[in-house]
Amino acid sequence: MTTELHEGPLEASPTIAPAKASWREQRRNRRRRRVWFEEILGWILVPAILIGSYWVVEGVLGAVGTSFSAIFSGLTTITSNF
Repeated sequence: MTTELHEGPLEASPTIAPAKASWREQRRNRRRRRVWFEEILGWILVPAILIGSYWVVEGVLGAVGTSFSAIFSGLTTITSNF
């Protein structure tokens, strides 16, 4: 039993060009990328919109001269009288 020992630089194996994807595979890949992009964008934008909306409401209430706690205490006072 013998083994061949190669002492020179290794040759790169020939690469096989990938077959061109059909139009259905291309469409499926585009849809998959779009769905992933929309999902990631949703996970980023939804919390940002919710936090931003809270800050806007806080700012408006502060500009008017009231707060969430004052509004809730007024509501509890109104409901306790019924």
